[in-house]
Amino acid sequence: MGLLSNRVERSEIRPGDHIYTWRAVYAYSHHGIYVGGSKVVHFTRKKETESSDSSDSTSSLISEVPSECPTFPDCGFQPPNSGVVLTCLDCFLRNGSLYCFEYGVPSAVFLAKLRGGTCTIAESDPPEVVVHRAMYLLQNGFGNYDMFEKNCEDFALYCKTGLLPVEEPGIGTSGQASSAIGVPLAALLSTPFKLLAAGPLGMATVTAGMYCAGRYITDIGVRKDVAKVEVEKLSLHPGFHLIEDEESVNKPSEKPKTLLPMKRKRER
Repeated sequence: MGLLSNRVERSEIRPGDHIYTWRAVYAYSHHGIYVGGSKVVHFTRKKETESSDSSDSTSSLISEVPSECPTFPDCGFQPPNSGVVLTCLDCFLRNGSLYCFEYGVPSAVFLAKLRGGTCTIAESDPPEVVVHRAMYLLQNGFGNYDMFEKNCEDFALYCKTGLLPVEEPGIGTSGQASSAIGVPLAALLSTPFKLLAAGPLGMATVTAGMYCAGRYITDIGVRKDVAKVEVEKLSLHPGFHLIEDEESVNKPSEKPKTLLPMKRKRER
C-alpha cells in the first residue's frame, strides 16, 4: 500500500483486515471485515427496508446483498431484521478492485490522503478480536443503517477498534461521511478567508486547508468523545438496538439459528 492507493492483492489480506472497494465510478466505497475463507462480513440495509424502498435509487445503491452466488450457496447469509451480512469476497467486490484500510497512520500521512474513508490515526485491535466482533454482530445485528450516522465504514471501524461516540452521534465515525459533509462545509467556512487570498490558487489552498482540518478533527483516532464499548454490551449503547431487543417485544423466544460454514458448489 502506498500514499496514493491502498490497493492490494487477494493473497495479501488476512482475517481481521478492514477491506473496501469502490462503487459507481469511485463515487463511494463499500467496507467490510475479511474473516477468512474468502468470506466478508459487512453492513448494509435490512431486508425489509430494501424490499419496501425498491423504487428508491439511493436504496438500490446501498443494497449489498447478492441475489445468487455461483460459488458459495450460503453467500448472502443475513439474519432477519439485521443489516449485517456474510458474503464471499467475489460478491463483495462485484468485479471491483480490492483495497485495505490503513490503521495507525501518522498525522502527516492522514492529511496527505485527500480522500476520506481510506485510513485512520486510530490503532487496530488484534485480528482475533476484530473477527470476534464481526461474527458476533453477524448474529446479533448492528442497529439501523444510516448513510451518515451508521454506515458500512462505521461498522468496520467499530470491529477494528471497538470505539464508538459516547453519545448518540449526529455524524458517525466514517471518514467517507466526514468528507462528503466536509467539502461544502469547508467551502462555506473558508469564504471569509478567501477575501484575503490572492487569486484562484489562494482560494483553493484555503478551502483545501479547511477541508483537511475538518477531516482530521473528526477522525476516530483524534476525537475525544469516543470510548471502547464491548461488543457484548453494544445493545446498551445509544442507537444500537440489537436483533434480540427488537424481536423480544413481539415474538416468543426461539432457538437460535446456527451459522453453517460456506461450502463451495461442486463442479460437474
